[in-house]
Amino acid sequence: MLTLHHLNDSRSQRILWLFEELGVSYEIKKYQRNEQTRLAPPELKEVHPLGKSPVITDGDLTIAESGAIVDYVIRRYGKGAMMPELGGRDYEVYNEWMHYAEGSAMLPLLLHLYLGRLKEAGAPLHPRIDSELTNHLGYVDRALAGREFFVGTALSGADIQMSFVGELAKVFARLGPYQNLSGWLSRMHARPAFQRSIEKGGAYRFAT
Repeated sequence: MLTLHHLNDSRSQRILWLFEELGVSYEIKKYQRNEQTRLAPPELKEVHPLGKSPVITDGDLTIAESGAIVDYVIRRYGKGAMMPELGGRDYEVYNEWMHYAEGSAMLPLLLHLYLGRLKEAGAPLHPRIDSELTNHLGYVDRALAGREFFVGTALSGADIQMSFVGELAKVFARLGPYQNLSGWLSRMHARPAFQRSIEKGGAYRFAT
């Protein structure tokens, strides 16, 4: 049985959304963050040594890392949907977005999050982080100009993977200048499968 080990307020929300889009049969096992530390509970280390989420189990197979999970689930259960044909030009664009989400885009967003918790101690780094946020969010916004989805004419794993980037940008009130990205995020939120994922996983928030 395909099982999502789902941590509240985490990237595992997008895996739940993916499951709902594909209509696969799955189980969800929920874990709650510590309210004081915001860390995952130690029980997650019983599933994967890093104790992080998302993690899925599929029979005797355990997979961590959002990109690896999205890739596996689409190849294993997608029946040809949600990814371009291997070898085509669209596939290379798709693959780049799949890696870009966590490899580049998330870094300045996470640095902004952590520096915010340092208050005045983090002030010297804010100009550089702000510059990187402008660079990356501008890049994403331009890529979405005139497009409904990141790749092709239908939802793909690239949209699933990039969703957390949009979520954090919204939390940090950074979407104002980026109407293409803002519009894309609103469209994703309006999808019935996304709404079902919220109902099943629980409303989520990101503490800043």
